[in-house]
Parts: sequence; structure tokens; C-alpha cells
Amino acid sequence: MFDTRELGRRPGALKRLSRAAEAPRDLGNEVIAVPEGTSIELTLRLESVMDGVLVTGTARATVKGECVRCLEPLERELDADFQELFAYPDADARTRPAESDDDAEDEEDTLFIEDDLFDLEPVLRDTVVLALPLQPVCQDDCPGLCSDCGVRLADDPDHHHDAVDIRWAALQGLAGTNQDGEKDNMGGAEVGVDEKQEK
Repeated sequence: MFDTRELGRRPGALKRLSRAAEAPRDLGNEVIAVPEGTSIELTLRLESVMDGVLVTGTARATVKGECVRCLEPLERELDADFQELFAYPDADARTRPAESDDDAEDEEDTLFIEDDLFDLEPVLRDTVVLALPLQPVCQDDCPGLCSDCGVRLADDPDHHHDAVDIRWAALQGLAGTNQDGEKDNMGGAEVGVDEKQEK
């Protein structure tokens, strides 16, 4: 919550402030988020305008999560910029002569100043969550995990498995039993060819 009493209602009045706030619950998604209770550094510029207070600012926080490719933990610094107008409770009455359906919908999305205070949490939540990567990776070229055994490929770049096509698996045993016989036949054919060339 932020107090606007010092700012006043005179359009053009300006106030700058910095503050650290504790991160609320669920500030993120399932893969990456700002841990609850950690510090979020806020740098704000409050400007009084005709209809309310225009708040422009930056939120800096440490986000933690896991790489979507290799599941290793990761930690990043996040900077998120935002700008939002917090309207005075009587602003609509002064600027809008009649209320239509569109006006009612807009009012639901409008954030208001109550008792000279405004709550920045909804804006902060929207800004930070939208700034988070949807698929965070530990590094841009992370190779991920082996699809067969789950080994982290970054730790073992030469890791591989001999792929056997299941369509040919039934013939694998047959090839093994006749292998010696095939070599003998081929050997005999090669000898015959050599003899003909000598003659």
C-alpha cells in the first residue's frame, strides 16, 4: 500500500520513491516464480494527473525455478517495468456524463485510490508474471535429458544409445545365428574370383 497524501491532487505534482516489499504467494507459474517472502526492490514515480495518480516504476526481484529441458535449478534477476493509473474515486463522476455497458466494463478494470492509498500488488503481480519466461532454460543451448535413460546430456556430451528399430527387432536374432555361415560363403566366392583372375 502506498500513500498519496503528500503528493496532493494538483496535476503535475511529482514524487519519486524507492521501497523494498515482500513477495506475495504464487508470484509466478509452476516452473519459475519469485519465492514468497523474498525482497522485491521497487523504484516508483508518482505523478498527479487530472483523474488520479499515474504510477510508473520498475520491480527488481530474484526468480527461482528449474530448466524445462534438463530440470536443473536456476536463479535469475528479473527487471519488470510497469505503468498504471490509479483513479480518484470521484474521477468517473467528473469526466463521464452517463454510464454505458462499455463504461461498466472499463470500471471493473480500473484501479482506484481509497482513503488516499493505492494497492500496488495487482499491478506488480501482472507485471512480474508476464515478464517471466514461459519455458526457462539454464542456458540457451541446453541439450536437455536423454530420452531413453534421463541422463543430463550437458554432463556427458558423447552419451548415446545404439538405436534398434523395433520393426527389425525380430530379424536381429536371425542375423546373429547365420552370421558365421554367411562369412564362409562369401569367403569361398572371393577365392573363386581370385582363381579366375589368375588364369
